[in-house]
Amino acid sequence: MRTNDELVQAEERPTEPVRPRMTRTRLGIFVATSVVYLAIVVGVLTTSWPVRFDWQVMLFRPYKQWPEIHTFLDYFVVLGQRGPTAVAVAAWLGWRTYKLGTLRPLLVLGTSLLLLNATVGAAKIGMGRLGPHYATSIGSNEMFAGGDIFPSGHTANAVVTWGVLAYLATTPRTRRVASVIAALLALGVGMTTVYLGTHWMSDVTLGWTAGLLVLLALPWFEAPMARAEVWLLALWRRVRERGALVPVPVAPVPVAAPRAPADDEQPAREPVGVGSRTGVREGRP
Repeated sequence: MRTNDELVQAEERPTEPVRPRMTRTRLGIFVATSVVYLAIVVGVLTTSWPVRFDWQVMLFRPYKQWPEIHTFLDYFVVLGQRGPTAVAVAAWLGWRTYKLGTLRPLLVLGTSLLLLNATVGAAKIGMGRLGPHYATSIGSNEMFAGGDIFPSGHTANAVVTWGVLAYLATTPRTRRVASVIAALLALGVGMTTVYLGTHWMSDVTLGWTAGLLVLLALPWFEAPMARAEVWLLALWRRVRERGALVPVPVAPVPVAAPRAPADDEQPAREPVGVGSRTGVREGRP
């Protein structure tokens, strides 16, 4: 039926992706998370209770309390490492880009990783905190000592990389499930770094808040990403048009006609006989 054909065509046609907006609720959560971020930084700078708790956890040495899970967690923490996770998520989003016919999934991933590198990287270098294994004085905050572990990059990367999948989910149910999975992965990666002794507890909490701030800020970049998508698609079309091979008309090559067998023979001569005009002489008188 015609109605069924129209339904099939409507299902196969890629739908326009829904771009989240910066709502009041999201903006309120962003402001509250920013306050928590600043509170953690101030607490560490002033060597208050976050630093005391850091040292209590560090001296407890979780990796010595439960050594049987050390090997497993050495592999599990890779889920927060930027290289492997970015490649895995980019592969999935590349397939989604092909199916949906839009560059938005890859643009969202690239924008989020760029924001993560700019914000978390600047904080790491600027505050220069040393990790637990390199601490020099018990009870100190180890700030501005040439380190690069505050906030935790593994934790922030886990929040952003896996959180992007929830951000790009197309249905509310998928978004809820992906959000829970991303939260559990980020929680597990953060606590694993504390267990291994590579980060203070305050590094992890600041990494969680830093990653969440990146995800909450993404709606502000939806309009630039939309313009970038239009520009990239137009550029790709121009490249394809220039690279396309233009057929050049070729003049036909004349083909010699086959020689007939009679052409090789001698020309036939007319026989001389009675009635011939050329071979009959005049009779005598």
